[in-house]
Amino acid sequence: MKTLVCTTPGAFQYTQGEKPSLTSGNAIIKIKRIGICGTDLHAFEGTQPFFSYPRILGHELAGELVDFDNAPGFQKGEAVTFIPYFNCGTCIACRNGKPNCCTHIKVCGVHVNGGMSEYLSVPSHTLVHGEGLSFNELALVEPLAIGAHGIRRANVKAGEFVLVIGAGPIGLGTMEFARIAGGKVIALDINDTRLQFCKEKLRVEHTINALSNDVTAQLQEITNGDMPVVVIDATGSLQAINNAFQYMAHGARFVLIGLQKGDISLSHPEFHKREATLLSSRNATRQDFEHAIESMKKGLVNPTTYITHTVLFDQVKDEFASWLNPETGVIKAMVEMD
Repeated sequence: MKTLVCTTPGAFQYTQGEKPSLTSGNAIIKIKRIGICGTDLHAFEGTQPFFSYPRILGHELAGELVDFDNAPGFQKGEAVTFIPYFNCGTCIACRNGKPNCCTHIKVCGVHVNGGMSEYLSVPSHTLVHGEGLSFNELALVEPLAIGAHGIRRANVKAGEFVLVIGAGPIGLGTMEFARIAGGKVIALDINDTRLQFCKEKLRVEHTINALSNDVTAQLQEITNGDMPVVVIDATGSLQAINNAFQYMAHGARFVLIGLQKGDISLSHPEFHKREATLLSSRNATRQDFEHAIESMKKGLVNPTTYITHTVLFDQVKDEFASWLNPETGVIKAMVEMD
């Protein structure tokens, strides 16, 4: 089978490998769609934490279930996606219902080889039914679930102002689920095109360009002087994260969905006087996947509008680097397999 390997930062190579054989407790998926996410882009440019090379990228996946062992309720030939965070099931996090931050987690396409190949073997317990969704929709369930998990961590309540920093696919999904939870969403990004997308496609009422000189003043005006009660970073930018502490209301919750390698810096007195809460949000759980799928089935979310670029698998090597350039206007690139 044909596989695309990220050999070193900035370099891809197509290779021929053996189709995976069915093993105990696993399932084999014929890959149909591969969504390109920030993790893939960061890995390609050499800035992804917890990463080593060579690695087969890809974890936003959808395909056809061709074989399986111990997957009750599933049928050969059905459309599926899966939860790409392979957990141990026995550590403190797993025992406490948090497999998304398992101490021995192996994220598909990060710690172990991912889905940029014709076939992929995954643990059967990670399979997720397609529920009648298209392959494009199924490949977008995972990034939506990350946004859903972040909103659940933030415990967003109806009527609260929610500032989402970063209007990439993860940020867009986060805005969608903040809206579904009843939050009043404010989008903050440096890209006016993406901010306009938030207004037109996601019905986000308030948008601010982060390069403005008066971001704080605009937030005060929007929130009637209160500032946002929930602040969520979906950029993974150290500068954006550090700047965001000043945007919190007193009593606010700040949730970090984005990930970067550096150290966070904050003013302790400013943070303390707000009695602020700082949370991280890692990956997602089956509950979040189910929430994302149900929201899509109800028409509350239409993530296919995020897809701005579609390429065939054979084109990925030549096209991938361009998706790092904001001028290409990429929001979500989708790879179609034969």
